[in-house]
Amino acid sequence: MTGQTIRIAAYNVENLFSRPRAMNRPEPVAAAVLAAHARVNELFEKDVYTPEVKAEILQLLAELKLLKDDGDATRTGTFALLRRIRGRLLKRPQGDPTGAGVTVVANGREDWTGWVELITDRIDERAISNTARVIEEVGADIVGIVEAEDRITLARFTDSLLLDADGALPRYPHVMVIDGNDPRGIDVGILSTGVYPLQRMRSHLDDGPFGDRVFSRDCPEYWFAFPSGTALEGEMLVVLVNHLKSKFGGNDPSSIARRRRQAERVAEIYRGMRAGGVDHVVVLGDFNDTPDSAALQPLLGGTDLVDVAAVRPFDDGDPTGERPGTFGNGTASGKIDYLLLSPSLFARATGGGIFRKGVWGGVHGTLFPHFDTIEKEQQAASDHAALWVDLDLG
Repeated sequence: MTGQTIRIAAYNVENLFSRPRAMNRPEPVAAAVLAAHARVNELFEKDVYTPEVKAEILQLLAELKLLKDDGDATRTGTFALLRRIRGRLLKRPQGDPTGAGVTVVANGREDWTGWVELITDRIDERAISNTARVIEEVGADIVGIVEAEDRITLARFTDSLLLDADGALPRYPHVMVIDGNDPRGIDVGILSTGVYPLQRMRSHLDDGPFGDRVFSRDCPEYWFAFPSGTALEGEMLVVLVNHLKSKFGGNDPSSIARRRRQAERVAEIYRGMRAGGVDHVVVLGDFNDTPDSAALQPLLGGTDLVDVAAVRPFDDGDPTGERPGTFGNGTASGKIDYLLLSPSLFARATGGGIFRKGVWGGVHGTLFPHFDTIEKEQQAASDHAALWVDLDLG
């Protein structure tokens, strides 16, 4: 973009190089594995393992196929590994092919150190390059990234695949990810060009009491200064990147309540910034719910933030104009990714859109145009389309 214009984008990349193996299985299978993984690690942290706790640990390890041994990543039907660092959790009798005789011998957290971790598989190389192609073709100055593994992985990805016009230097020299609360390594972060070096940042991963944190990942604040020569020279731009509680495995009341609690906290953070004199704020990311959902109303209806879809002109990336969603097939129920603007930024918006060319779209990939480098669903950059907006800084 020119010095008098800034483009901001939001993109859920669905991991860059590796992804939990279970996430590549049908949703019921994946949801059961993820739930068992989260629950057994929660039980491991208890000070005392009562008979009831021990029974549940055994049940969950059986679901994860970790009763007979600690797991083996070479077995394609295994989704997790039991990591033991010190002490002993289990007693496994010899000659017990079913694992029926396995018992928990640790009596609490002090007796052993270890955890269950998810096995990850490498993502298709074509999918990795297509992810880079999406970011390159969107051409944003600042990109809010959802589902990055960690900062080093994101930096290696950008340094290798996203170079400047001369092919010599990274297009995005400023890369930041703060490890969040998701044990799967699904984090949120930011990319920015040399014109927008990161000025400061603040994490909210510790918001809420221990054991009941508000954010499933984080809601980091990334602060930038508008460059010299623009009408906003020296003023601050704040980008809040979010990935709210997923509906994966079912949208039960607890998931809805968690997502609403997160939306309330994001709205509170935003209002605090505005009250403190910060006018230029973007809230973006994967909110995992639709605009009419009760869970998102504290943020979408309880603040003056404006959805990028209200910007004119707006290119939804769909030739039929019938698919407002950003996830999967682009239906209305798939409108779960957002790029929200404070009033001062919305007043400067000159265009926005949904970039779908990295998404497969439908059984045969024919619902909307995609890259010619995507020949099958596994090569898609992501199930999520990218969002972008242009702002006039003149």
